[in-house]
Amino acid sequence: MQKERRETIRALLTERAFVSLEELSEMFPDVSEMTLRRDIEFFESQQMAIKVRGGCRSLGFMGAVSELGVDVRSSLNAEAKKRIGETAAGYLETGRAIFIDSGTTMKAFASFVPSKRYSFITTDPSIALELCRSGMSVVNIVGGKLEGDNRTVTGLQATRFLSDINIDVAFLTPSGYSEESGFTVANYNECELKRIVAEKARTVIMLMDSSKCDKSLPYTFCTMADTDVLITENASEGLVKAASREGVNLVVAQ
Repeated sequence: MQKERRETIRALLTERAFVSLEELSEMFPDVSEMTLRRDIEFFESQQMAIKVRGGCRSLGFMGAVSELGVDVRSSLNAEAKKRIGETAAGYLETGRAIFIDSGTTMKAFASFVPSKRYSFITTDPSIALELCRSGMSVVNIVGGKLEGDNRTVTGLQATRFLSDINIDVAFLTPSGYSEESGFTVANYNECELKRIVAEKARTVIMLMDSSKCDKSLPYTFCTMADTDVLITENASEGLVKAASREGVNLVVAQ
């Protein structure tokens, strides 16, 4: 019964922008509302829908996940992002200029940064505040235009600032990855900023949960060959082969 019911809901999500809990209750009168809510949570975990009041919205009608607001994205793959962030914190070193990218994966990463005297550069004001919590680190915020949806700083002023500084280690995160397109994002300004950082950094550490794999967005900021370490929570056979071929240290967060 569950399989057939979820196949019906899946079909609805490919046809409609919004599916209400009320109409699902009418379609499946013998199923409890709690069970239908679990169905919605299942499709949310599959990145097919976003749970909202009264039902769910189809991601197929909302564009790429990278185009959703940061508050929505933070609820997607939260456990995977925590595991990746905790593993990434083990690569931090004092006495080095460290760039921290924007985004929800980096927000999870920032929460695991130890209380030591690091030197950080970031384009995300909320991450800057998190990095300042111990009072020990030096935190520099890149100036420029604040993108409201992503809550990250971009633009000409930001790229000029980054062009003039030294970066030892860059922790970056993509919106998508494919073997053909490399690491990609949906926003051109964001792409230019990440590209500059990837080119300047002596070491590039990519943080990417497995939902980003086999997805290609419009703008490529670097390739697997430009990466030194890739941290994910679940690596496909194709990803393992691509990393091995380019000499990238692939780390699966436990």
